[in-house]
Formats: sequence, structure tokens, C-alpha cells
Amino acid sequence: MTVNASSDSTAKNVGLVSLKVANGEKSESSTEKSTPEAGTPKSEAEEKDLALKDAPTGSISDVKSLYQGPEDNQGRAQWVDKYPEDAEEAAENEETDKYALIARKKKCFDGRRKFDIDSIIVHSPDLKEILGRVFKSYPGVSCELHRLIFSAPFEQFVHRWTEFTAELESAKPGRAKEHLELLHSILKEELRDTIKALEDYVVHGIITYQHLWVIFQPGAVVYITQGGTPRAMSFCSGHYTKTNCGPCYQLSLEAVGWGGSSFGRSTEYINIYSWSGTRPIKDLHALPLSLHPDEEAIRSSLIQRGRKYESLAGYHFKSYNGVALSWDSRDKLVPLTVTGRIIIDTQAFGTFNPHRAETYDELEECDYTMSDPPSTKKTATNDYSNEEMPSNMSLTDFAHLICKATLLGYSMKLKKWLCFFINNIGEIEWNDHAFDTLVLPDDTKDLLHGFVASQVESQNSFDDVIQGKGKGIIMLLSGPPGVGKTLTAESVAESMHIPLYTMSAGDLGIEPYEVENALQDILEMVAKWKAILLLDECDVFLEARTANDLERNRLVSIFLRTLEYYEGILFLTTNRVSNMDSAFQSRIHISMAYPNLTATSRRQIWANFLNLSSQKSEISEADLDSLAEISLNGRQIKNILKTSFLISARKKMPLKREFIETVLAIEGRRPDA
Repeated sequence: MTVNASSDSTAKNVGLVSLKVANGEKSESSTEKSTPEAGTPKSEAEEKDLALKDAPTGSISDVKSLYQGPEDNQGRAQWVDKYPEDAEEAAENEETDKYALIARKKKCFDGRRKFDIDSIIVHSPDLKEILGRVFKSYPGVSCELHRLIFSAPFEQFVHRWTEFTAELESAKPGRAKEHLELLHSILKEELRDTIKALEDYVVHGIITYQHLWVIFQPGAVVYITQGGTPRAMSFCSGHYTKTNCGPCYQLSLEAVGWGGSSFGRSTEYINIYSWSGTRPIKDLHALPLSLHPDEEAIRSSLIQRGRKYESLAGYHFKSYNGVALSWDSRDKLVPLTVTGRIIIDTQAFGTFNPHRAETYDELEECDYTMSDPPSTKKTATNDYSNEEMPSNMSLTDFAHLICKATLLGYSMKLKKWLCFFINNIGEIEWNDHAFDTLVLPDDTKDLLHGFVASQVESQNSFDDVIQGKGKGIIMLLSGPPGVGKTLTAESVAESMHIPLYTMSAGDLGIEPYEVENALQDILEMVAKWKAILLLDECDVFLEARTANDLERNRLVSIFLRTLEYYEGILFLTTNRVSNMDSAFQSRIHISMAYPNLTATSRRQIWANFLNLSSQKSEISEADLDSLAEISLNGRQIKNILKTSFLISARKKMPLKREFIETVLAIEGRRPDA
């Protein structure tokens, strides 16, 4: 059988097409469609081009290399597929890997030398082992890497130069010491100016902005003052950057704080802005504590404050006097003077202010915490109980040193969530005789005190058919103004050393949805804190519903529904008990009616207020008998005495009967003849 050239070519093309199909490539239906002239042989390049033309995207199992072309006059370059003729072989290869060190150098243009070292590559295993000790715990350095690279300005060696030279001095003769000497000789020349400058700066206590980085070593304790409050934090890293306020060196710092359920680490950023010339290190906004002239005193003070911070973790009822921090309309912290009683509770803060809650990373036990002996195991207060902490860990002195200066909580007086400074938090001075001065029959006071105490101790022991319903206790105090209704709730809370949250209708808003949200938050807070809630002058919520006032009816309904699930102690005071909605009757556990004050009651009130004052008084028993006959309520008696004491202070004399009569005359009241 004879086969001519034409038939060979056709067979070859058919084979190529078959190969394409077998490889999943697209092919023409006939050889005539894929060639310029049917029967004309094609070169290998033409067949390759034909295969590429018809191949689907991403179907060719190969790598295509592109090379950066020459730059134009604007510094732009195109990627091309032509291999550059001037390309040189890579400098690093199997031969260079045999050297202990590789120093990569670049041209120097400052006129002092020809080349600067751009980076150093360490190959020597012996040298890597030594450097592992030098840079132990240094962030960002892992000496176990096969390709260990250090880049200029070699800040790691600047910060650990003492440790590095100590290793050289203690090294035994051998290959490891030879390699160490090689590295030392390179770095000594390269870092000569920087290390000399660092030594000069430390000796003279000054620094330049350009060399600011040399005094901040990772792990060092940084001392700063924020708003007049000293703080210390652990230095993590730093870098030069630009902000809207200008160039600065930005420090990334780490502090220890309480997150609501455990202690953790938080990151903060501090900027040191540029300046010209030199500046005393002690005058910097932030500086290493080791370079501060009062290092020991500052360290001792901050550790002591940190211990107080740790003791205040969880829930605490305290007193406060000083500046605190509040959030403005832009959510920025601004100073605010605060006095009175406060609740320290980071957990509750996060519940009611989730957008302002602080977040923390887990602490590393070795640096920040230590195990307590079993006898000193702490109890937790963050869960409002006396249950034990999840673990018997306490903070180390280093953690105390870098503890935050503030804790989150609530001002009972201002009714605001605030950020409180630790140094301004103190213990409450309780008035344990307040309940004794209450003008009520002794058996009534005993019953009232015992009832509240029992509810506090067994708050969660009784429940309704519906879980969580009916756990609270509600007491209604009714009567005319100034007979001691509000004082009753205040005295009970004072004698039991528990918080009292005083609320009026104005604190809840006007719109029904505002009232419901505010009331739910307040009731939840008060129940968590095991506080007494006093809703003073609550007539708007207790008044009987009518068919004409639908908006007020909604408020009463919301109040009734919310009280069903309240789990704490609630005192309600009203002057108009006769107009109370009937639905409240079934929700009130104790109702106490206060009559108008008698002469005997008024005399006791006069005597109580006189005894409470620190100013001297010349009011006799006969004067008290006479004053008791004047028809006044308790609040009026207090106001009259307050004004009379101001007159006596102005005259620098003890309080006399004539001062009281002067005030009574102004108000149109005189003792009965």
C-alpha cells in the first residue's frame, strides 16, 4: 500500500486533533478549518499557537513567566514575556549557604563610607543558638528559622547590646565564638554611632526625635501621665508615622484591666510628636520608667494602686470624691466632678453600655498571674454572690504595676455610667443611727427592718407559678408631705448598708416606650445590686385609669406589667393613696399610712436635727417644747434649722432661739402663745 505525503500530513493533523480532544481541549471539526490551506504541513510552533488559541481559560498545565520591562520617563514599566538579556544569576545559592553569615550591602550617600549594611542573614546553627538566648522573649524574633534575617537599623541588637556582648565575653573558644566574633565585628562598626548616641543620651538624660526609638525596648515599662493621673504600661512596639497633628513616634502599649469576669490585657496607643534638637527624657509625654529620676517611688505607688484595683474587681458599693470621666455627645471622654456613693460594676456596665464595653485578651500566667495559697483564695463579687472564683489566681506585682487607673461604674447621685479613678474611690461612712431617729413606733420599725432584711437574705427562695414572676417585695408609704415616707426608705438602706436608688417619674421620660425601656433597665440594675428602689411621688403611675386619658393609661399598664417581674425591694411613696388604681392593691405587700405629725413627733424631729449638726446650739428643752407646738412637717423643720444655722455661722455664735424665731417670722410663723 502506498501512502503519499498528503495522506501523512492529514493523519498527523487527525492525531493532533485526537490528542486535543483526549486532553479536554477544543478542536475544529475538520482539518480544513484549522489550517490556512488544507493539506499544507504546519510547523511545531504553528501547531502550538493553534492549540493555545483554542484552549479554554486556565486549562494548560504549565507556568507562564512574565518579566518587568524597562521603565519609561515617568518610572512606569510594563510586564513582558521576553526574558531580559541583562539578567544576572541570583547571588544566593548553595555555595553562599555554606557561609556562617551573609551581609547584604547597599550604597551609602552620606559621605562617611561607601556602603551601608541593608541586612544580615544568619546560617550558622551555633550562632542561632546563642542569639536565641540573647533575644529570648523579644517580640518578632524567632532564631529557630532556617533563614534568619536581621534588617537595618538592627534595633534588636541595639536594645539587647549588653546581652549580646555578654555572650561574646563568656563564649568558650571554638567555632561558635568565631561566628559570634564575626557578627560582633560587623555590627560594632555598623551600630557604632547609634550605640554611642544611646550611651550619651542616657548619661546626659536627653534624646532627639530621630533616636527616640532606641530608648524604648520591647517589654520595658513605660511611664505616662494622662489627665494628671500617672500610669505605667508595658511597651510592645513603636514606629514613626504621620497623623493630622504632624509626625510622631507611636507607641503600642499594653495594660492589665478587669473585663467583668476575668483580668486581661488591652492595647493602647500613645503618640510622641516630633521636635527639633534635644529634649530632656524626663519631660517626654511617655518615657521608660527605668529612666525616670523617681523610678522607685513611682513603681511603689503604682503597685499599691494596682493592688487596690485588683481588690475592686467585681461589684462594690463605694464612696467617691473627685474627678471622673463621662462620655459626651461625640462619645469622647470628658472630666466631671463627682461626689457621693457609686457602684463599681464592669459587668453591668457592659450589659447596659455594650458599645462602650472594654475588651481584653487572655493573660499569660507566667508574667501576670500567680497561684494563691488555699488559705488566701479569693471570693468573687462580679456575680453578686459569695461563690468562689473560677481559679485561685492573683495578679503579680508586674501586673499590678501596669493595671489601669480607672474602673467602670455608676453614680447613684448623678444616675450616670462613668469611668472612676481608683485613687478617688473610698469607703462609705455609714450612719448606723439613722434608723433610730426615724419617728415611728418601735414595733413598726422592727417589723419594717426585719421584713426588708428577710427579703434580702432569701431573695431567690420564693417564686411564682410562672418562673421569675413575683419574686420582689413592694411597700407603699402614703401620707402628707414631710412626715417621713422618704426618710423611711433611706434609713432602712442606711442601717442595712445596701444601696438606695431613688427614682422619680421624671427620670423615666414621657413617652410610653421611653418609660418602659428606662424602667426595665433600672429594675434590672437594682435587682442585680440587691439595692432598695425608692420611687418617690409615684402618683402618675398609681392613679386610677380612666376612659379619657389613654396615654396615661398606657403608662400605668406598663408600670403594672413591669413590677410583676421585679426581683428586688421597692418603696413607693404617694400623697394620694385614695386615688390609687385597684390593680396595684394586689401587688403591694405592705401598705403603711403616715398620719400628720403630732407635737411629740415634731419635738423629736427638732431634737434629731439639732443632734445631727456639728455646730453648737443653745436651744433648751423648753425651747423644744415651744417649737414643737408649731404646725410644721419634717421637711419644713429641716429647712428652718438649716437657715438658722447659716445665721449663727455668719454671726460666729452658737445657734440661739432668736435665730430660729427670725426665720419663722420671715415665713409668717411664730410659736403659739
